[in-house]
Amino acid sequence: MQEKFFDKKTLDFLLYDVHESEKLADLPYFSDHSKETFDMVLDTANEIAEKLMFPYLKEIDKNQPELVDGVVTVHPILKKYLKEVGEAGIIGADFSYEDGGAQLPFTINNMAGFILMAANNGMMYTGLTSGAARLIASFGNDELKKQYIAPMLNGKWQGTMCLTEPQAGSSLSDITSSAELTEAGNYKIKGQKIFISCGDHDACENVVHLVIARIKGAPLGTKGISLFVVPKFLEDGTKNDITNVGIYHKLGQRGVPAMHLEFGDNCLGYLVGVPNKGLSYMFQMMNEARIGVGTTGAAISSAAYHAALQYAKERPQSRRLNKKNELDSPQVPIIEHADVRRMLFAQKAALEGGLSLLILTSKYYDLAHHAENEVDKKKYHLLLELLTPITKTYPCESGLRVTSDALQCFGGYGFTEDFRAEQYYRDIRITPIYEGTTGIQAQDLLGRKIIMNQGEAMALLSGEIIDTITKAQSSSALAKYAGILAGELKKMNKTTNHLLEIAETGDVEKFLSDATLYLELFGLVIIAWQWLEIGLVAEAHVASDANFGNSELQTLKYFYHYELIKTDVLHKRLLDEEVITLATEEEIF
Repeated sequence: MQEKFFDKKTLDFLLYDVHESEKLADLPYFSDHSKETFDMVLDTANEIAEKLMFPYLKEIDKNQPELVDGVVTVHPILKKYLKEVGEAGIIGADFSYEDGGAQLPFTINNMAGFILMAANNGMMYTGLTSGAARLIASFGNDELKKQYIAPMLNGKWQGTMCLTEPQAGSSLSDITSSAELTEAGNYKIKGQKIFISCGDHDACENVVHLVIARIKGAPLGTKGISLFVVPKFLEDGTKNDITNVGIYHKLGQRGVPAMHLEFGDNCLGYLVGVPNKGLSYMFQMMNEARIGVGTTGAAISSAAYHAALQYAKERPQSRRLNKKNELDSPQVPIIEHADVRRMLFAQKAALEGGLSLLILTSKYYDLAHHAENEVDKKKYHLLLELLTPITKTYPCESGLRVTSDALQCFGGYGFTEDFRAEQYYRDIRITPIYEGTTGIQAQDLLGRKIIMNQGEAMALLSGEIIDTITKAQSSSALAKYAGILAGELKKMNKTTNHLLEIAETGDVEKFLSDATLYLELFGLVIIAWQWLEIGLVAEAHVASDANFGNSELQTLKYFYHYELIKTDVLHKRLLDEEVITLATEEEIF
């Protein structure tokens, strides 16, 4: 049986049947497209994935990037991959015509990324490039756009995002990288950045760093941060004063060089936009990247689940428990054992629920930017902002469990290099850390997004969920689950109000002390909503495709009976007045 890293039928079902993404082509901005062009892009991504990515998964993992005499070398297949995705137009497919793109919906391009990353997540180069190029397209002057966008989108130049510094970590207020205006009108950039994914490599002709730094004399904190384009090679071909200090050798995603960079005394950069607005610009790329990281979590989960599913169908072991004494009967495939089926259900429920959320959030992104009126743009912008922390974290945090359960399905073999499961387990571990850790996303959700616009975003989201509940109440098969979700929504609103009452006292530390648990609770309710949406469409599929429709409905039931019930414990904790984790004068640890 041919190995799978994603299931096209399931992706099409979620993309077109559940979320009706082909209707995006009805918007004037996307009017040159149709379902046929959407499918062409996805098929092209799949062709590249099957030809250039999946066959090299283990090879790229075993041959990590190396830094020798200042030069970073990567697996030679990466140069061919970047050339092909560039020529296929995938890197910038969702850019405007004006900026060299195809005006494809972000939704479709994100799912093309899902396919590519499911095949080989050690080749995550292009997402960083498109994000960096989009910043230049959005905020750069005409000269920067003309010089940088085209070679980035055709795969010849790599883009990066340079935020983190050794002494600051995730605290961007504390960055010390500096920028000094020169007589020529550019800037001298000085400082160090760490953990810079794709920070340098020999599969491209140039590397374009998007660097945040503080112009001398700028205000302290985030209000004094500016954004700069800092290329490896300047316009005249000379090398910029950027030193590869070191390369991190990592637990997973070993095909991607993570660099420690030093910008020296003579390093030149070019201001993007206006001074002191850099962080607000960078958040565009960060929010897009957060959806991309969620997509990476779902992609690795997909590959791990399909590997485990195939193994479970092929691996014979023991007999059904009710027939364990019939030793003359043949062994059965392990998929017939209830505990293995539980693990497979858990993987499928998390994977497809998370993937559905990714498609929905991506669609909100498209509508927030390209809806036909400002009222709709505002609505979908608020929904996008609210759901981004969940879209980033749920596929990644649940993905850790998916890959763990997938490895478990292999038994002892899963812990060896004989199968891909151990690599998926290593590769996905970084995703809850990338682009703002789970704790940071939790504080963003509870501390900012819940109260955004006096709670307008939460009201809009509740309205969307209630619409789904109302539809499901008329279904004999789904009415029970509609009632359960209605109860969960009511309980979540109660817990949210309790936490907001703490916020009103001014005790911010107590308010946010269990924000990560609130994020987990919120995520479970959102995925339950997605499964009810899936169930409504799956129910209609039963008549034409009983196996597929019933599989989706059974997975919905699994999620509600096995996963959603975990909210009970989370509510109890979040409503508990005793907070153990706040710092005290006592030395506990």
